[in-house]
Amino acid sequence: MIRKFLIALCASLLTLIGFGHFEADAKRQKEAPQARPALWLLADKDTKIYLFGTIHLLPKGLAWRTAKLEAAMAASDSLVLEVAGLENREHTAAVMMKAAVTRGLPPLVDRVPADKRPKLEQLAKDAGVPLAYLNVFENWAAAITLAVGSLKDLGLEPDEGAEEQLRRAFTAAKKPVTGLETAEQQFGYFDNLSADAQQTLLISTIDESSDAKVEFEKMLGAWTTGDEKKMALSFDDELKLSPELFDVLLKKRNANWAQWIDDRMDKPGTIFIGVGAGHLAGPDSVQRMLKTRGFKVKRVQ
Repeated sequence: MIRKFLIALCASLLTLIGFGHFEADAKRQKEAPQARPALWLLADKDTKIYLFGTIHLLPKGLAWRTAKLEAAMAASDSLVLEVAGLENREHTAAVMMKAAVTRGLPPLVDRVPADKRPKLEQLAKDAGVPLAYLNVFENWAAAITLAVGSLKDLGLEPDEGAEEQLRRAFTAAKKPVTGLETAEQQFGYFDNLSADAQQTLLISTIDESSDAKVEFEKMLGAWTTGDEKKMALSFDDELKLSPELFDVLLKKRNANWAQWIDDRMDKPGTIFIGVGAGHLAGPDSVQRMLKTRGFKVKRVQ
């Protein structure tokens, strides 16, 4: 489940240039029906805010921009993503490396139990990442790099993720694009995790490497059908596995964003917010937090 957690929550971590473009599965694209991902709206007399749950990696050619979604985008004055500026891959990679690299760390294989080492070596080989490259990475960064690498054969396109498509559409329409967080903040959440939480992240990534295709297909299926309950189930095990990961990477960030939206409702206009779908599902979702503040959040797709 950790891989779903990373995919659904961390845009910048899954759009770095290290793995380039993944080969798309043309047959699957042709047979795939029109996706209808979930969309919510909160509004008062002079303000409208659309909330859209995204997936940061998608198969090229997947049809998901419905007429209702296009109308919401056209009506919006601006786009707000988790993190803006990710198209500047060089900057994003530099920010990650600054947070991720610590000299003098033990070799990565020595940081995991002996029975995990053969699988770690195979995972790194399959991902095309030399273990020597990972030796200078802190555990959180090694886990993320390996998780991304395990997805490289699943027919996905980093540049075709929902956020990137939204960014291009709003930019083409000459509408501003901003972010709820900076890349520095997002990497900082991982970098400030405790040693135990980072170890959990690394070992879970190793243990789950053989299930990458099944896990991603389940998450993609929940997203394309707008099934909030199934999306929420993706994170149940995270809460049990590491409350710290859940609290730092999801719950606290959702609370920050709910406060941002609360403040933004005091200003007139219409905006479109696109964040990882995991933030908009389950008992600690942004919508639930907004409802506790007295806002009415309506599902419109």
